[in-house]
Amino acid sequence: MKQLARALRKNQTDAEKLLWYRLRNRQLADCKFRRQQVIGPYIADFLCLEPKLIIELDGGQHATQQGQDEQRTRFLESLGYRVLRFWNHDVVNDVESVLEAIRLVVIRFPHPGPLPEGEGERR
Repeated sequence: MKQLARALRKNQTDAEKLLWYRLRNRQLADCKFRRQQVIGPYIADFLCLEPKLIIELDGGQHATQQGQDEQRTRFLESLGYRVLRFWNHDVVNDVESVLEAIRLVVIRFPHPGPLPEGEGERR
């Protein structure tokens, strides 16, 4: 799976390239995104561990793969991830709206940080 993920990183779609250019280097809400990340039997297009967010970009073939996509989403959600799906053409034609939708989820559901010093469980 790791080799496949590596190959997918080298052969991104235009939509993946465009979105990656805008997500990388903590450009969006200071979140560190990874691309083509292996999670169980799946490869997520984009992953941000801090709010446990997965972003999937779907091309035309996904219109006929709805059942598989739903199964994949259920699996990822069972691990505590939130999954956002966007059509490739939405990314290419209106990347700003896609980024705003992602930003709103990141702001609304931030990953819980560590408790301040002295506020954790005492032993």
